[in-house]
Amino acid sequence: MEPHLRDLRYFVAVAEELSFTRAATDRLFIAQPTLSRQIRQLETQLRVELFDRDRRTVALTPAGSALLPLAREMLAQWEQARRQVGEAATCCDTVLTVGFQTRIGRGLIPTVTARLGAVLPQWRLSFRQVSWTDPAAGLLDGQTDVAIGWLPVPPNAGLSWKVVSTEPLWAALPPGHRLSTSDSVSFAELAGEPFVALPAAAGPQRDFWLGTAHRDRPALIGVEAATAEESFEAVAAGLGVSLLAAGNVELYQRPEVRCRPVTGLPPAQLAVIWRAEDDREAVRVFADSCVHCLCQQAA
Repeated sequence: MEPHLRDLRYFVAVAEELSFTRAATDRLFIAQPTLSRQIRQLETQLRVELFDRDRRTVALTPAGSALLPLAREMLAQWEQARRQVGEAATCCDTVLTVGFQTRIGRGLIPTVTARLGAVLPQWRLSFRQVSWTDPAAGLLDGQTDVAIGWLPVPPNAGLSWKVVSTEPLWAALPPGHRLSTSDSVSFAELAGEPFVALPAAAGPQRDFWLGTAHRDRPALIGVEAATAEESFEAVAAGLGVSLLAAGNVELYQRPEVRCRPVTGLPPAQLAVIWRAEDDREAVRVFADSCVHCLCQQAA
């Protein structure tokens, strides 16, 4: 099989960082073993070694040095092609793909669909659910054009966003939990419980939904979940507790899970997110409509 653009993107990240760890965590937001496996696969396909590795250093081999400018050029040409195709598509019926990781609700979609239809009738919306293993909700690899998601987004990823809703945090508790009848729950009471965690690949989002910045010791992880549905299944099964935004309490109601307000944590911020270089009018109209919709509701 021929190498994928993804493999070249991974190679360039390692070549520029000269570190598998930094490339995985700071540039690509994937697990380091996954990155190492993909680089090995690329080397197998090309029948060369691209990096000299030891426990402390990573260096390009002559083959790697030869590939680096070519890989950069191919990636740049692909980005140019994608932009030009997108510009050409604005002259005819086209689709804006919206990524999401938890149910959107909040009256956003009907309002934004109506607004987009009025301003840009040649555009229509398509929706794609993306798991928490992709913290950018499909934006970085082009699966989606915009996303509705919770901050924080991956740093240094070339993303822009506008906050559309700020919501206090609640806790989802298993049936019969000692705190399930409380009017509210302090995070200090909750911190020692096993938590249902987002996957490690979720990066800063995993830390936010574990309340990591407000702990004096690491969270106890009961189980990991890649989607909101998996998370609520785990809570219902008694495998742990989880945090959620107030606006999602009604969206994910189920009789075997008890939800209670949490004190001692900052609120969650729901945002409309897009690639910073994407200046298409449809993206701007979508983002502005999301903000306008929830600002009106708040008023």
